[in-house]
Amino acid sequence: MNTSRGNTTSRLVAGTAALAAILSLPALGAPKPAEIQTALDAAYVKYRNLQEGANADYIPALAKVDSQIYGIALVTPDGKVYTAGDITSEVSIQSISKVFTMAKVIEDQGPHAIEQRIGVDATGMRFNSIVSVEFAQKALGGPEINPLVNPGAITATSMVNGATRADVWKKIIDIHSDFAGRPLSVNQEVYESEAATNQRNQAIGALMYAYGFIKSDPAQATDIYTEQCSINVNAKDLATMAATLANGGKNPVTGKQVISGDNVPEVLAVMATAGLYDDSGKWLYHTGLPAKSGVGGGLIAVSPGKFGIAVVSPPLDSAGNSVRAQKAIADISNALGGNPYAVSPTAK
Repeated sequence: MNTSRGNTTSRLVAGTAALAAILSLPALGAPKPAEIQTALDAAYVKYRNLQEGANADYIPALAKVDSQIYGIALVTPDGKVYTAGDITSEVSIQSISKVFTMAKVIEDQGPHAIEQRIGVDATGMRFNSIVSVEFAQKALGGPEINPLVNPGAITATSMVNGATRADVWKKIIDIHSDFAGRPLSVNQEVYESEAATNQRNQAIGALMYAYGFIKSDPAQATDIYTEQCSINVNAKDLATMAATLANGGKNPVTGKQVISGDNVPEVLAVMATAGLYDDSGKWLYHTGLPAKSGVGGGLIAVSPGKFGIAVVSPPLDSAGNSVRAQKAIADISNALGGNPYAVSPTAK
């Protein structure tokens, strides 16, 4: 027996076990549970009586949503859930759904599929701009839209594979439910209201088909996109969805690997550059957090490896982002050291 080799192997095994134990410990300086709850409670109280903003009203059903709904949830990679305020009232997910349909396409077809078919640069124009489609086609000569604005999002929906509409829809609702950690359903009133008033999106879908971005049946793609925007969620659902991205694609509450960790960086990159409509740059400048808003009043943000956070509060600013949500998430992230760009220098 080679004793030397045996001792070396034992040391390697012991060293590996020690390293694994170290990596399983909370990061140095990681906020304690009491600190997290304190940060959420403080933000909830600070903005509870804020009267800024107004519900979206271009979709009639959204104008009727209770503007006093205000809930905060934060989920850590170890599955701990922290909440403040109303986390049970549901709102329609709206544009936040774009993130998870994009994630589905990337998971099934690879990151190149989104980049080559749609593009990943911010358009610099409104989320429902038709001019951006014309400009991308005629001036830029290629796929320079973005999967988080309507033309790119409708195209991403059209890229979900399925033999029938029902097959496509099942894949979309299933991926959203897997991210949330529970079965989600559609708000039929919102869906019907939105479907009756989405002529602009129908025109966008037809234009994307005319230019070859959508390969077949733009009307179906637009209709499924409308339905996905009508999925009901609460603050805890959204925070769990964000935390799944923060945890490398593994739902920290259910333990299910929803998408490969290899595909998470691309999802977060698009969120960082185009997640808050016209104010995406301002948001990233002040928080450093990849995020996505929806005109239903939800906002999710991701601190990679640290937490996913969400706020539901329907009143929006002029850019279409929840006023309370932006302020609350920024305060909480600052209190907990969530900005991934805020790095302290190492001591020599």
